[in-house]
Amino acid sequence: MCVHRSALAAFRVFALLFVPFLLAGCMSSGGMLQQPVKKGPDPFYVAMYGPLPNEQFPMPATDITNVDPQFLRQQVRYDTYERPGTIVVDTEARFLYLVQENGMAMRYGIGVGKAGLEFEGKARIARKAHWPRWTPTQSMIEREPERNAQWANGMEPGLTNPLGPRALYLFQGNRDTLYRIHGTSEPWSIGKAVSSGCIRLFNQDIVDLYDRVPVDSEVVVLQNGQPLPQPQQDNFEQAPMVSDSSVLRPQANI
Repeated sequence: MCVHRSALAAFRVFALLFVPFLLAGCMSSGGMLQQPVKKGPDPFYVAMYGPLPNEQFPMPATDITNVDPQFLRQQVRYDTYERPGTIVVDTEARFLYLVQENGMAMRYGIGVGKAGLEFEGKARIARKAHWPRWTPTQSMIEREPERNAQWANGMEPGLTNPLGPRALYLFQGNRDTLYRIHGTSEPWSIGKAVSSGCIRLFNQDIVDLYDRVPVDSEVVVLQNGQPLPQPQQDNFEQAPMVSDSSVLRPQANI
């Protein structure tokens, strides 16, 4: 009887001392009690939005951890009447397309400011600026004087400049539309409607787009997602207009 009680007491001591360690082992070895590990961004895109140390103002990496992947730069199928080399801005969908050959396009996520909703139609890139100055419009100063009045004479280029590292200036004929495609000091705004600015891209994306398009490239701005009416042409076979439906993984040089 004494032997039985001693053995029972020893077992209780063993349970109190060692069972917690056994449970901890289950949790750390991939058992059912282990918490799932959140998957991070694709390393390909992490590299795409990595730092650009050789810029006039060295650019840090853009944190894309919480970015919806659809707004990252990617090549997509995009059937359109517009010629290759044309930029199509779809403000409603928050995408900018650079039309390519064979029904393809490079697609960039955009943030759309108030000024970006005030123009629709066709224009051309009349000027390209590398690390541009930024001067707020009078309406921007009136709308947010505490934020913008101090820059009435212009802000020097740099990492805090709202235009970012590059800007494309849109004209109709010789008239400045005041419409800009540019970078941003607020990367969280991509994919959203914002209070100021025109059409903003991630800084790494505006650098990429800037290098792809020459002056006088055509730009088409859509405000409701619908294509502009096309001129009637003889012997012109109209292909169906469809939205991008198939995303292709970008090539290494994208």
